[in-house]
Amino acid sequence: MGLSIGIVGLPNVGKSTLFNALTKAQNAEAANYPFCTIEPNKAVVPVPDERINKLAKLVNPAKLVNATVDFYDIAGLVKGASKGEGLGNQFLSNIRQTDAILHVVRCFDNDDVVHVDGNVDPLRDIEVIETELLLADIQTLEKKIEKIEKSAKSDKSIKASLEDAGILLRYLNDGNHASLYPEKEKANIKQLFTELGLLTAKDVIYCANVDENHLAEDNEYVKKVTSYAESKNYTAVKISAKMEEELVGLEDDERHEFLSHYNVVESGLELTIRRGYELLGLISYFTAGPKEVKAWTIKKGWRAPMAAGVIHTDFEKGFIRAEVISFNDYTKNGSEAACRNTGVLHIEGKEYVVNDGDVMHFLFNV
Repeated sequence: MGLSIGIVGLPNVGKSTLFNALTKAQNAEAANYPFCTIEPNKAVVPVPDERINKLAKLVNPAKLVNATVDFYDIAGLVKGASKGEGLGNQFLSNIRQTDAILHVVRCFDNDDVVHVDGNVDPLRDIEVIETELLLADIQTLEKKIEKIEKSAKSDKSIKASLEDAGILLRYLNDGNHASLYPEKEKANIKQLFTELGLLTAKDVIYCANVDENHLAEDNEYVKKVTSYAESKNYTAVKISAKMEEELVGLEDDERHEFLSHYNVVESGLELTIRRGYELLGLISYFTAGPKEVKAWTIKKGWRAPMAAGVIHTDFEKGFIRAEVISFNDYTKNGSEAACRNTGVLHIEGKEYVVNDGDVMHFLFNV
């Protein structure tokens, strides 16, 4: 499994600049005019993880394979997008395929970069985007209800589904996001939520895009975005998309020196990816051998057979047992053989819950 994140926001807030940095190449045109991105761009981005490098130094594999995140750069939305304004609804449908939304909000002043509404106001900009997402969800649900109504004429058993959909529609029409729908009631319509792929049901990371001068200290724009995110129980990160683009291609020492110049410890992109993992409850385990050291993404709480299935479905179907070494034990002892000799390699069965950083070897039979 993997993580997919859709990058959304108004035109000229820095989405394509951020995307360029994510891909470490100029794959998304950044231009000072709205709608320079006319097709959704996809970037498969390695998840930064120092543990995989430390394991590689011990194992000396032929290659390293990081876990990855799929980022989708969606064309700038404007007021009325749900009704076809700007580039319209076609781009909203692309967001439905993602696990989470990275909402880029402009938090810098620059007279040379025009704002679609004439001035910088992060809370207004957030409201515009979220209103369009909500309106798109309402349209999606209305269409679904029409289909259910037609089916209900010949199948009375789906009457309850129609009632549930109606309750959800009224909830959205009251201006509420699907993510805030009461958990007890959501359990009754879980399938409906899954089928619809509601945009406002997705987890959100608010990305406050600043200039280099406000990386160390928050400006008033960032404070507003952070406060708003906290009120919604969402995550906010601060990033300078332009600076991240300048980091492309630098060696580790150069990157550290560059970040230190701005009193920043961690790259904003690295922070964003890490927060995305945390937000969706994802962890990584490792396989380590002479051919490769590889990170595998799973949900926190998964048991060993399900984790094995990420490698291949046969691993899950024919699971026998797993050999497990914690990352700390592996690096402390220096090799798998040493871990066996010291007794820190343990054998686990089907009920074992995989921990973040476990180094695993699966035995199976099909």
